[in-house]
Amino acid sequence: MLTETETLRAPLVGAPIRRPEDVRFLRGQATYVDDIEPADALHIAFVRSPHAHADIESIDVARAAAQPGVLAVFTGRDFPGRTLPLPKPEADYHVARVAHPVLPERTVSYAGQVVAAVVAGSRAEAEDAAELIDVAYRPLAPVQDLATAIAGTVLTHEALADNLLTRYTLKTAGVDPAFARAATTVAGTFQIPRLMGVPMETRGVVAAYDAGRDLLTVWCSAQDSHRHREELAHALQRPEERVRVVIPDVGGGFGIKGSMAPETAVAGHAAIVLNRTVKWVEDRLEHFLGAHQGRGAEADVELALDANGRILALRARIRTDLGAFVLPASHQPGRTTARLLPGAYAIADVDIEMIGVSTNRVPTSPYRGAGRPEAAILIEQTIDLAARKLGLDPLEIRRRNIVRADQFPFLTATGYTYDSGNYEQLLDTLERMCDFPALRSEQTLARLEGRLFGIGVGMYIERSGGTWESGRVIVEPDGRATARIGACPHGQGHETTFAQIVGDGLGLTMERVVVEWGDSSVVPRGVGTFASRSVMMCGSALWIALQKIREKMLRLAAFALGAQAERVVWEGDVFAVLDEPSRRVTFAFLAAMAYDPVAAPPGFELGLDFTGTFRSTNSFGAGVHLAVVEIERATGRPTVREIVAVDDPGTIINPLLAEGQVLGGIAQGLGEALYEEALFAADGQPLSVSFLNYHVPTAMEMPRVRTAFLETPSPISPIGAKGVGEGGACGTPAAIANAVADALAPLGAPHIDLPYTEDKVWAAVHGAEIA
Repeated sequence: MLTETETLRAPLVGAPIRRPEDVRFLRGQATYVDDIEPADALHIAFVRSPHAHADIESIDVARAAAQPGVLAVFTGRDFPGRTLPLPKPEADYHVARVAHPVLPERTVSYAGQVVAAVVAGSRAEAEDAAELIDVAYRPLAPVQDLATAIAGTVLTHEALADNLLTRYTLKTAGVDPAFARAATTVAGTFQIPRLMGVPMETRGVVAAYDAGRDLLTVWCSAQDSHRHREELAHALQRPEERVRVVIPDVGGGFGIKGSMAPETAVAGHAAIVLNRTVKWVEDRLEHFLGAHQGRGAEADVELALDANGRILALRARIRTDLGAFVLPASHQPGRTTARLLPGAYAIADVDIEMIGVSTNRVPTSPYRGAGRPEAAILIEQTIDLAARKLGLDPLEIRRRNIVRADQFPFLTATGYTYDSGNYEQLLDTLERMCDFPALRSEQTLARLEGRLFGIGVGMYIERSGGTWESGRVIVEPDGRATARIGACPHGQGHETTFAQIVGDGLGLTMERVVVEWGDSSVVPRGVGTFASRSVMMCGSALWIALQKIREKMLRLAAFALGAQAERVVWEGDVFAVLDEPSRRVTFAFLAAMAYDPVAAPPGFELGLDFTGTFRSTNSFGAGVHLAVVEIERATGRPTVREIVAVDDPGTIINPLLAEGQVLGGIAQGLGEALYEEALFAADGQPLSVSFLNYHVPTAMEMPRVRTAFLETPSPISPIGAKGVGEGGACGTPAAIANAVADALAPLGAPHIDLPYTEDKVWAAVHGAEIA
């Protein structure tokens, strides 16, 4: 047998291991884009449109070009034939193509759109010169709301016949009969605000050109390297092999860094033209003006129910604001909202239509959740409307309608297959954690005292994974392992998570595993980190590679030990012969042997280096969150006293990091529910341009949070993982929305939409009291 020291090491997968990479972040030793400062770097500054919609009549760059330190000025009229608009066309795009020009030639379509660029020796010189560029505009009528966009009386782009960019419909045969026989129907109209990503690190790029090799290297703050390389190669009309994209440490993404910024293409073009390194780091004002935004939707939702409160059918009309241009994934959030609208419920028939329209606003793209929070907000508020109308407890109506554990895999009416889950156990766990009878008693007492006290529940489904991902594992001759991944971390803790997977797969400690990502010239081609997909997809790809390495090492061990392969036992980093503990070799010994042509077995292919590729359909995590909210009558201020979250992300690799993802999502969900909204004036001017008028929650606003996990492994992933990155942002807004409605219910106050700002809630409270 192996010694006690060799066998006591606990498995890494499932252990709450702290992130080793945090050391460099906490010590200020991380390398972000702004830390990359080549000695000869030039700086680029941009001129942005003050109009939401206008023709460009002329651009006078003479004064700017004459300023000290200025090397070049670029406008859209310098770019025809040199660049292509974004994104790269796709064969199956599901949406009218309204591509974003790198720099516009004739028309601007949102306030904040880049119209010119100045390259100078310093950032100050570039910004000073940019202020001297004189742009003459002829303002055009802007489209600033969904109703105007749908009406089509004003067009955002003259090439379009209307402002409709995408339409997606789902209808089953039984909807109309179900509504005809329903004992009860309920309906609601809901609005979901536009949101901004506001990561701690704004967007940025450093572009360097090597004329000798005709190679453009770009360091940028992004969520993947290969998709950005593909987009950049398209925009600059270069072969992909002549573009290298490197992602250094990233200070948050939340989906906003999933699409390549036009500014990146301008910087790359400037680097090639000038044969110099060019740098741009977005300031916070630029981020508020020009960075992609998320959400922005409204919907009419209707349920048909029988006399026992069971849902017979669902109808919905969803309208989404895609902004001025279509980005690579602009259409995805709306489609996901439509397909996930049935939520955790076994609804047999649906009639859902989703349309996406163009407005003269900043383009939208996926933002944390990307359709999942919208679906939860819509269905969960409608479920509570039904509970109030039928006099049912919110938990009870959910129990009557959820997908049962014995129904998995469950095919929804919208065509998704939920792979695993136990939604009743989620509700049971929540009920135990909250002591519902005591909570209801507290609410009764509060209402007797005249306090506005609400309890809200929100269930959600988290779609994760899908398409493909790759991972490469190399066992080095000294017995260390290197994992190269297509995923790109921006706060999730990938270096820890994937080291745990590789370490357990090879019997190594985490210290002997190095995780590399982000350099398109080094890591295998991958899809990237978004949509809660990294652990499921990349972890599974690594696992496939690990199985190939394990098989090869066991063959090596059998040869080295002179034993049959089935008699070799692998524990930790030691290989021994069953029942003969004295016959053993170490992992490091075999690793060296694998690269030694003399020591390796005859015919053995030298090396231990494999790439795994994992392809799959989507997997579906789930959860239920509860919010306790009290509203101050005099001011309308809502206070979230507590959030309780029970989440099922499948197999959990690191519970500490999984909880961190839930907590981060809850913080963003809290912001969406109470504070955040990107506002615009009637003429299209953005009104939310700083943290003075776009509020995000701080640690001071965070309520008490309690979390619990349920693990129902996914059968479609070899490691059983689903997704956990977006659950907090899905369940929390829905739970708070229902808690606010519950608090206002005794007043008979009208429905109000997110965010629940003090003035909005005060108007609802006092309007109801006056009425």
